[in-house]
Amino acid sequence: MTTIAVTGASGFCGSHAATTAAARGADVLCVGRHPGPVGRHIFWDAAREVPDLSGADLVVHCAAAVGDPVPGTQAEAAMHAVNVDGTARLLEAAAGRPVVWVSSASVYAPGPGRSRITEDHPVRGHLNAYGRTKAAGEALALAAGAVVLRPRAVYGAGDPHLVPRLLSRVRCGLLILPGPSVHLSLTAVENLTDACLVAADWPPGTYNIADPAPYQRDEAIRTVLRAHGVRARIGHIPLPVAHTAAGAAQALTRLLGRTEPPLTRYAVDQLAHSVVLDVSKAESQGWIAGRTLKDHTTSLLSR
Repeated sequence: MTTIAVTGASGFCGSHAATTAAARGADVLCVGRHPGPVGRHIFWDAAREVPDLSGADLVVHCAAAVGDPVPGTQAEAAMHAVNVDGTARLLEAAAGRPVVWVSSASVYAPGPGRSRITEDHPVRGHLNAYGRTKAAGEALALAAGAVVLRPRAVYGAGDPHLVPRLLSRVRCGLLILPGPSVHLSLTAVENLTDACLVAADWPPGTYNIADPAPYQRDEAIRTVLRAHGVRARIGHIPLPVAHTAAGAAQALTRLLGRTEPPLTRYAVDQLAHSVVLDVSKAESQGWIAGRTLKDHTTSLLSR
């Protein structure tokens, strides 16, 4: 029986990876600060220590600090400690074991020109600490010969970030978005999980992971809102106004001594420009995305 160590197994992506690995017959080690949904718990504080990976045949690294903190804050330093220093500790412990390292499409350079992103797209110019630290972490993983997966906007059952943030932005039946609708890739957590568990046999390197086809932003958001029973109209503001509002929100958050502003330049960039991942490299390894947003929202509506 294969033994798979899943870091961050108490989190969103990690818990799905751990559960699916167990369902496929693997012995699972849930590595992190909190127990995972299955298997045996191995305590690990990624910001402080080297994990014990004894007995693991494969390491799936899902543990990460996420968010969009104000630059120069303690939250930004904590993110570096987990996403970069924690990666170095993990790779030290892996000691030659195959590693599948879950990165993010946030590593790609921002702005226009992302209507069809291959893995060769520039990795630079990050607008927040998350993009910078994920890029630095994956560079370490790649240097160690890992397989690095780059999903975008992961959604699914138990999502604590993407959909809750979207729902929280609805005010008085209105959701304001920057600029007109664009095409965006999204990644169902089931598609990412499947890639995590088969990618150990792929050649080392980076692989985009996303749903079979991109979505029209506004229509996808309407679909999600309806599935959660939220009736809201989508409004649009010009992109320059959105950039100004984001800058003001970040400045005010810093002035008030808070950690994360309600609107950031990164959020505007991710919503206002087409960001479509080319997944042909992963498909060439036999991976096929089998889950779509429609599957997810249909399951929500059937409850």
